[in-house]
Amino acid sequence: MTEEERKDPEAFLGLTQQAQKGRLKVYLGSAAGVGKTYRMLEEAHQLREHGHDVVLGLVETHNRAETAARIGDLEIVPLRKIPYRGVVLEEMDVEAILARKPEYAVVDELAHTNVPGSKHNKRYQDVEDLIANGINVITALNIQHLESLNQMVRRITGVEIRETVPDTFLSRADHVVTVDISVDELRQRLREGRIYPPDQIEQALKNFFRSSNLASLRELALREVARDQSRQREELESLKRERGRRTAVTERVMVCLSSNPHGTKALLRKAARAAVHRNADWYAVHVETPSESMQKISTADFRALLDNINLAADMGAEVVWLKGEDVVKALLDFAQDRRVTLMVIGRTRPGAWRWLLRRSVTSKLLAQARDFDIEVAAQETDEA
Repeated sequence: MTEEERKDPEAFLGLTQQAQKGRLKVYLGSAAGVGKTYRMLEEAHQLREHGHDVVLGLVETHNRAETAARIGDLEIVPLRKIPYRGVVLEEMDVEAILARKPEYAVVDELAHTNVPGSKHNKRYQDVEDLIANGINVITALNIQHLESLNQMVRRITGVEIRETVPDTFLSRADHVVTVDISVDELRQRLREGRIYPPDQIEQALKNFFRSSNLASLRELALREVARDQSRQREELESLKRERGRRTAVTERVMVCLSSNPHGTKALLRKAARAAVHRNADWYAVHVETPSESMQKISTADFRALLDNINLAADMGAEVVWLKGEDVVKALLDFAQDRRVTLMVIGRTRPGAWRWLLRRSVTSKLLAQARDFDIEVAAQETDEA
């Protein structure tokens, strides 16, 4: 463990002492088994030793003996029992934690989807609730569950990750720490049965836990933490220069949201990543034309459009619904009005020559845009 990592609990403690609203710390890993839960439990013990009120809201040991042993005598808030389809399932009891109102709560498995009947649909929303009520939260996340990386992770591993966390959640974290071990060490932990049960080990080694997959995921996790640290340094320097006043956002990203459902999720994720890299506000803009009014597009396409609008909002976009006969004009007018610096658009799908001869929206935008950059995204499908 490096000197910087040893200072993590103290650094986070300094942040929490300055805040009225709860603070958020995220341990970010490249895969299951790198030691995120163990590190959170270590920090919980350290905080309690320094006189702070700490509870475990939810800890998932995955039957790992050393992790279970590290819980020790830490206070655990009992889980809530929820009847569902003839069985009783357990979820984190958000109301009980709010009533207990500790100084710190440890919440594992951030990307988890809650059982129907829970207070919120997703666990990260539970965490947002705790933070809004003044409770500091320490949580954990694997890089493959970050929403905007979903498509990239599927290309790397061949596995579709269905449970995701919006990038906006991670960008609001006050402290992001990578939990990193070598690929060989992680695969050895898997072989020793310290990650999955024995009957799952060989399949995991041949699939998700291939060396090439783990190396790529490890690089993604390290880059994300480096980007977060760079963002925080820039914000601190900006605050110093402006004597405590935050400077205005200078970059704005815009993505064109079509009623055509094919590839739209991939396009949104690309725009979200671009906004994160540039520390920019971003907009997801849909233009409703007379030929694509709500009365004329198919029910399936309209449902997909609404799903994509919700996804864009979850990832932090401001969703804008325009109406007009000329899609290109509407998009260019909006971009000029909002002083957009980058527009992300999809490549024209292969089709009849007559469509290409009429010139697509993509080619018209490329020809007419003058005051901002345009990035044309490669074609990708949304389904595995």
